[in-house]
Amino acid sequence: MTLSALVIAVIAVPVAVALLLAAMVAFGTAAPPKAMESIGAPFKQMDYRDLPATECCPLRDGTDLVYRSYLAAGDRVAVLIHGSAGSGSSMHALAKGLQASGISAYAPDMRGHGATGQRGDIAYVGQLEDDLADFIAFIRSRHSQAQVALIGFSSGGGYVLRVAGGTLGGSFDHYVLISPYLGHKAPTQRPNSGGWVAPFIPRIIALVTLERMGIHRFEGLPVVAFAIQPGMEKILTTSYSYRLSRNFHPDADYLGDFRRTPKPMTVVIGADDETFYADRFAALIHTVRPDIAVSVVPGLGHVDMTVLPQGVASVVEALSPRSNASLEVGQALNLIEAGLT
Repeated sequence: MTLSALVIAVIAVPVAVALLLAAMVAFGTAAPPKAMESIGAPFKQMDYRDLPATECCPLRDGTDLVYRSYLAAGDRVAVLIHGSAGSGSSMHALAKGLQASGISAYAPDMRGHGATGQRGDIAYVGQLEDDLADFIAFIRSRHSQAQVALIGFSSGGGYVLRVAGGTLGGSFDHYVLISPYLGHKAPTQRPNSGGWVAPFIPRIIALVTLERMGIHRFEGLPVVAFAIQPGMEKILTTSYSYRLSRNFHPDADYLGDFRRTPKPMTVVIGADDETFYADRFAALIHTVRPDIAVSVVPGLGHVDMTVLPQGVASVVEALSPRSNASLEVGQALNLIEAGLT
């Protein structure tokens, strides 16, 4: 190879790589997945007529975190983290079940969802933890003597695991993961979450590469779309940016997060979950934390766990002292089945 040819090659290769990355960022998307009836239908059937009015908690950057509160007498509180594409209102049935059991519940719209911040995006990875730190300080100011649990559903469950194993792990007294997303490489994961998500693989690969090069300019672009039903675009979040997807997500070392969790944790999932393999959770988690209780609820699907009485009761049971569990679960079931959800 002549010197001139070598010079041309040295120049051409980086240019070709740059052009390839640019094309992957610009055009590496995917069509939205077909709507999943099993995910959307249970939420549509929920009674929202008594949905509490929204309230606001000021955050450190001046944004208001929008939330709903379900106050109960007693010294126990639960913060409910919704799943992907959703908002705090999707936790309405669960929040009412907890309230009926004497547990005050707070259901925020996480930043990038509902009425908090810009739909589908955040400013940086880690902003959700900053928001949560502000929100828990706000709740502790209202309930200074309370035992506070953090409960997350689906992607929210994966995010709660991230919190439990991270720097905020000691901020809560109990963690409950409901049908948690553990990451696309976890053995509990069905392909593409059973059809719920369509990842933009080429764009993701390009953005990961750019991030490793210290380039973050394009991380506000969407990298995953959800199988939401037509007409729900004004209510639900249709896609996540790269940085929101990275943050509202368990760590890559999700088993390490289980291992590092400093407070009691419970995992509950429906046996008929459409997005995850319910029968694989216990064996996986118990390889690192055999003390974490994993409960599989017969006959329930993914969303059923936060909407139907048996699913709500399993969460109440996870938070209830053993001496009171049967009574509180029974009370919750009676109230829910009487139509109070």
